[in-house]
Amino acid sequence: MSDKQPKKKFSFGPGLVGALSASPFALLMLFGFVAPLLCVVWFGLMPPKTFELLQAPTLENYRTIFEQTYFKSIMWSLGLAAVTVVILLAVCYPLAFAMAKIFRSGTAFITYAIATSLFVSENIRLFGWVIGFMKKGVVGGLLETWFGLQIDSLLYNVPVIVLGMCYVYLPFMLFPLVLGVNMVPDQVREAAFDLGASRWQVFRKIDLPLSMPGVMIGSLLVFVLSVGAISEAKILGGQKVVTIASDIESEFTYAQNWPLGSALSTLFIVLTTIVVFLALARFDLEKLLGKKPSE
Repeated sequence: MSDKQPKKKFSFGPGLVGALSASPFALLMLFGFVAPLLCVVWFGLMPPKTFELLQAPTLENYRTIFEQTYFKSIMWSLGLAAVTVVILLAVCYPLAFAMAKIFRSGTAFITYAIATSLFVSENIRLFGWVIGFMKKGVVGGLLETWFGLQIDSLLYNVPVIVLGMCYVYLPFMLFPLVLGVNMVPDQVREAAFDLGASRWQVFRKIDLPLSMPGVMIGSLLVFVLSVGAISEAKILGGQKVVTIASDIESEFTYAQNWPLGSALSTLFIVLTTIVVFLALARFDLEKLLGKKPSE
C-alpha cells in the first residue's frame, strides 16, 4: 500500500473569483475615470499657459481664479441648476403621478413621445426655440398676424435660458419620478382615505415620503447635468450669462491656458461634490431605498 497522499487540486476561492470578475470593471474605472480626473487635477497645478505635466507644481492658477471674477460664473451655474431642479420638480411630479396612477394605459405613449426627443441633438432642439422666439419668428409672427402686436426678440435673457434647461432635462426628472411614484402602494393610499385623511395629508405623509427615492435621483441627475450646461446659455442666452462651463471651454480653446482650465474644472468638481453630499446628508438613502426599516 503506497504512503503517498493524493495531491489536492488547486481551486479558486470565492474571493479570487470575485476579484478576477471585477478586474475588467476596475481597470475601466481606473483608466477611464480616475486617471483622467487625476490628470486634470495635476494639470491645474502646472504653471499658466504651459502644456507639460512634468513641472514644479504651483498654486498660481487658483490664485488667479480667486483674484478674478470666475466666482460669478460659478454662482450663475449653481443658481441656474437649482432653479431648474425646483421648476422641474413642480412640473414633473403631477405628470409622473398621472402617468403612474391615472393614465396607466397611456403611459407608454407619453414615455415614447418624451423619450423620442432624446434621439435629436440638444443643439438642434434649442435652435428650434431660437426660431420660435427670435424677432419676427414663429411667436412674434403669429402675434403680429393675428393680434397686430409687434414684439422684439424674446431671446437672450435669463428666463429663456431656464426654459431651455427645463426643456432639455425634463426626461431626466420625469422618468425617475415615475418610478418613485410607482413605489407607492395603492392600498396604503386607499387606507389613508378610508381613515379620513385629506388629499394634502395623503400627499405629505404617504405619496411624497414613499416616492422620495425617485425625487432624490431625479433631482441629483438634473442638478449634475444642468450645473455643467453650456449650450443653453450660449444659444438662448447669447453669452449674456456666462456659466463656468463656458469659462472652462474658453480657457482650453481661445486662451490656450490648459492649467487654468484644469484648475477651474477641479474647483468646480469639488464644489459640485460638496453640494451633492450636503443634499445627500439630509436623507438616509438606505431608508429611502427600502434597505433599512423605518424607525
